[in-house]
Amino acid sequence: MLPLDWMWDQRKRAAVLTLSAALIVAIAVVDWRTKQYLALGFLYVFPVILAAGFIPRWAVVLLGLVCAALSDMFSSLDQSLIRPGFEALAIIGGGLFVAELVRNRRLSLESQQRFRILVETSPAAIVTIDEKGFIELANRAAVELLAPRDARLVDHPIAAFLPELHRAVRHEEGPQFRTSMQCRAHRDNGESFMADVWFSTYTEGSSHQLAAIIAEVAVDTPVAGSPIENGERNLLNTREMDVLRFLVQGLTNKEIAARMEVSESTIKNTFQQLFAKLGVRTRSQLVRVALEQYRDIL
Repeated sequence: MLPLDWMWDQRKRAAVLTLSAALIVAIAVVDWRTKQYLALGFLYVFPVILAAGFIPRWAVVLLGLVCAALSDMFSSLDQSLIRPGFEALAIIGGGLFVAELVRNRRLSLESQQRFRILVETSPAAIVTIDEKGFIELANRAAVELLAPRDARLVDHPIAAFLPELHRAVRHEEGPQFRTSMQCRAHRDNGESFMADVWFSTYTEGSSHQLAAIIAEVAVDTPVAGSPIENGERNLLNTREMDVLRFLVQGLTNKEIAARMEVSESTIKNTFQQLFAKLGVRTRSQLVRVALEQYRDIL
C-alpha cells in the first residue's frame, strides 16, 4: 500500500479519474472486437480500483454495475443474470476494499500531520522515539533543552541524552502505558541536569513507539522578590507580556520580532529582562513560570 501512496494523492485526482475512464473505454472496445475469442470482463476491476480512491462508495457501486453490464454485453456466452451479478460483486468488492484502505491511510497521514504540528508548535520539549531507541521527531524546545552539537535531535539515540528513558522503549508488543519519572539528563556539551519526564507508549502500524515531554527541574534559588519566592507576580510591561505570550505559543525570537515589528536584538534584551524579573535561567523555566503565574493574563 505504501509504495502506491502517490497514485491516490489528492493532487492527482483528475489525472487518475481520466485514466480510469480511458481504461474502461479501452477495455470495452477490445472486449467488443475480440468478442468471439476472449472474455475480458475481469479487467474492469483495475480501473474501478484506480477510481475508488477518489469517488464515494455509492459511485464505486454504480461504476461496478456499469462495468459488469459492459462485460455481459460483449460476452460471447449466453445472456444471464447470475454471471454479471457475480462479476458486479467482484468488481464492487475490490473497489470498496481499496477505497477503505485509501481512506484509512489518509486518516492516518492526517492524524500524523496534526500530531507533528502539535509537537513542533508546543513550547514544551517533546520528542518521539522509535522502538530502536532513536529520536524520530523533536520540536524546537527539545533542541534548545538538550542542545545537540549539530542543532538537530532527529536520528540521534535517546540514550545519549536520557539514558533512563531508553530503558522504557518497547522492543516487543505489550500493553500501552503512561507514567512519569525524574532522572538525570545530559546535554551534548557534557552538561548534566535533572529532568522531569512524562512519557507514554503507543503503536503506529506494527511499530512500537514512545512519546515524551521533558522539563528541566529548576534547582536554582529564586531571586529576592520573584513570584516563585513570595507567591506574588512581578508587574510586566506591555512588551514583556507580548513576548511572554508569543513564547508560550512556541515562536522563535525571529518570529516574535516579526510579529511585534521590532529588531531581534530588542527581543533578546526583553528576554534578559524577563529572566532577571522572574528569576529563571532558561526559556523552558520561563514558560513554566508564565503558565503558573500569568495564565489568566496570557
